[in-house]
Amino acid sequence: MSDAVRDRVLRRQGRIPAHQSITAQRTALVVVDMQNYFCAPGFPAEVAASRATVPAINRMAQALREAGGWVAWVQTTARGASERWARHHQYMLEPGRVQARLAKLAEDSEGFQLYPALEPQPSDLFARKIMYSAFINGSSDLHEQLGQRGIESLLVAGTATNVCCESTARDAMMLDYRVVMLADANSAFTHEEHVSSLDNFALFFGDVMSVDDAIGRLVR
Repeated sequence: MSDAVRDRVLRRQGRIPAHQSITAQRTALVVVDMQNYFCAPGFPAEVAASRATVPAINRMAQALREAGGWVAWVQTTARGASERWARHHQYMLEPGRVQARLAKLAEDSEGFQLYPALEPQPSDLFARKIMYSAFINGSSDLHEQLGQRGIESLLVAGTATNVCCESTARDAMMLDYRVVMLADANSAFTHEEHVSSLDNFALFFGDVMSVDDAIGRLVR
C-alpha cells in the first residue's frame, strides 16, 4: 500500500485495518478460481504467479479451520455460461476462445479441477460460479451457503486479483460482508495489475493484509 493510499484510508476509517481482530467462527476463506484452467502451465488463461500463492492459501485455510472458521472453494464452470452470460461470450471473446473456454471449464474436464497442490478438505464448502463475481445474481449459491453458517467476514484469495477476486470481494462488501483481500494469496497476470487492484480495494471496499497478519488476528 502506497503512502498516498494509506493516508486516504486513514482519513476515511480512522485506522488500518478495519479488522483489528477476525472472529473465526463468523469468517470464511473464499478461494476463487484456483483451477487448472487458471493455474496450470499451458492452459489458455494461465496466471503463472498463481502457483506461488498455493502455500499461503493452504496455510490460511488450515489456520482458519483449526480456529473454527470455514473454507469455501469457488470454481468457474462452463455449465450455463453461454446462456446466462451470453453477451460476454458473444462480444467479448473471439469464437475460438469461446470454444476453448467452454470445453476446458466443463465440469468433467481437467481444466475445471482445483490445482493439485491445493489442500481442500471434505468439510469445506464448494461453489460453482458462471460469472466473474461469485456473488452477483445468478452466478453461484455461495451467498446462500455462507448465510446458512452465519458468516460475516470474508478473506478472499485466488486468481486473478483484478478480475474474479476483486469482483467477488466488491460484491461481497455490497452485500454487507466485511471483506479482506489477502495480498500474498492473490495473483494477477502482472504485478502492476495485482498492486493496482489491491490499492483500489483498500481505498473503497475493505482491508488488504497478508496471510500471516490475518492468522495473527484470528480470534477463536
